[in-house]
Amino acid sequence: MWSARGGSAVVSHLSAAVVHGLPQYRFRAREVEVTLAGESGGSSRPGLRRHLDALPATDVVVIDGISCTSLDRTVFDVARTAPLEMAVACADAALRREVTSSRRFDAGAQERWRQRLRERIDRAAGRRGIRQARWVVEFADGRAELPGESVSRLQLHRIGFRDISLQVPVVGPRGTEFFVDIALAEVKTFFEFDGEVKYRDAALRGGRSAESVVLDEKRREDWIRGMTQWRLCRSGFGDIRTPEVLAARLAAFGVHPPR
Repeated sequence: MWSARGGSAVVSHLSAAVVHGLPQYRFRAREVEVTLAGESGGSSRPGLRRHLDALPATDVVVIDGISCTSLDRTVFDVARTAPLEMAVACADAALRREVTSSRRFDAGAQERWRQRLRERIDRAAGRRGIRQARWVVEFADGRAELPGESVSRLQLHRIGFRDISLQVPVVGPRGTEFFVDIALAEVKTFFEFDGEVKYRDAALRGGRSAESVVLDEKRREDWIRGMTQWRLCRSGFGDIRTPEVLAARLAAFGVHPPR
């Protein structure tokens, strides 16, 4: 906790998201953000951005010796001040910690999380960014496993898809199950975010070569198409940078948003 004129400041907003270990979409080196309780406390300077706001003790935690805003408060602050892509990625990741375990999803826990954040938002009615924060909380889904999936879902929504399901199971061979990132029921299409890390990171490959991972993915994809008779589209970070780019990518597969 930093001392400052008017009180003590704690790490907050996107800086607190880093402390909490929340993945961030397009994160880059930026100023440290802190919140100071009260109506005065100095001004921002290069490398440091100060926010003046109410800061009850229940909204402050210590992680690895760093005083920062609690996870709920951090999600709330990011949801109302950050670009929507970053806000959704952070909210999904925070929510996931409460509602998923070994691929088991607790819909009741997700609703309780939403209600808790709704009440926080209601108490802050009229403040900057509240409308966006409310939208992010309702859109957040703890089934998203990676920031790329969160942003993909956001861009799909922006271009007109509404029936979007996450981590959809498909019966595999010999009683196994495959999980597909996103299902677009309106157009009978599966969508997978294909980050390069699962091919490049030896730890994620589980002892397999990159070539073996690619072949396994092809066999899995062929099985899913054959079993469901749905399309399966893959996209990476370059394809989800804007709604327009993603729409063009899908159109190349013959997939268009419903009217």
